[in-house]
Amino acid sequence: MRSEREMLDLIVGTAEGDERIRAVIMNGSRANPNAPRDMFQDFDIVYVVTDVAPFRDDIQWVKRFGEIMIMQMPDAMLDPPPSPGDRDRFTYLMQFADGNRIDLGLYPVARVHELQDSLSLLLLDKDGLIEPLAPPSESDYLPRPPTSKEFADCCNEFWWVCPYVAKGLWRKEIVYAKYMLDQVIRVELLKMLTWYVGVKSQFLRNPGSFGKHFDKFLEPELWTLLQETYSDASYENMWNALYAMGHLFGITASHVGERCGFDYPLTDDEKVSAHLRHVQRLPGDAAEMY
Repeated sequence: MRSEREMLDLIVGTAEGDERIRAVIMNGSRANPNAPRDMFQDFDIVYVVTDVAPFRDDIQWVKRFGEIMIMQMPDAMLDPPPSPGDRDRFTYLMQFADGNRIDLGLYPVARVHELQDSLSLLLLDKDGLIEPLAPPSESDYLPRPPTSKEFADCCNEFWWVCPYVAKGLWRKEIVYAKYMLDQVIRVELLKMLTWYVGVKSQFLRNPGSFGKHFDKFLEPELWTLLQETYSDASYENMWNALYAMGHLFGITASHVGERCGFDYPLTDDEKVSAHLRHVQRLPGDAAEMY
């Protein structure tokens, strides 16, 4: 596996030798002084170029970066289609056979002002296009306090969809139930957990994308409860995961609401939780719910 130094020399050297490439920016975890280092870190790179089209139209040029195991060009895919504002940019996502990965975005010089965030590190600037960057920090990636509307909407969506899971479990529609559990209400749970970490740390700690660092910030009992929300395809285990999710949401949302001055909808919690237990007890041949 090529070292970080070898990869950066290749990335910057390619830009230095190509007059069409005017600047190079590195974003993401390799620009983050607080990120743990390991062999799975991507090289999140932006090339600022005079014209994106030649780099988009000749995909063979990226072979100079190494033997590609698999590549994706999201801006050339139909699902989802690229937005109109992204038609003058192009991205190559490249996983190499030696384990390295480069996510390479190509942007025209005219859009250089859009490319800077708090985890940007300037590697090359041939023309002085880019204003001096502050030292990389996580400031743009820290959780933000919720508004009262965001908090209320999160609570409402969570408890509104929980009966969908129960319905799917009673009907023995495991795929539907798991989708509602893991793709809908879990989104709201992770949102609330992110706010919970925020209020516990004065919004100065980053739990990571998709909560990947929750284990570092949640109390042991809450971390254990979060793990209990992940289920296999057993109906009994799915019910247990649903209850664990509701319990964890209630604990953390109550704390967030108290700290932010918002009312947690305890009545919704209690009524929906009682409904879930009722549905679980219904016979499989029941004709009426109540």
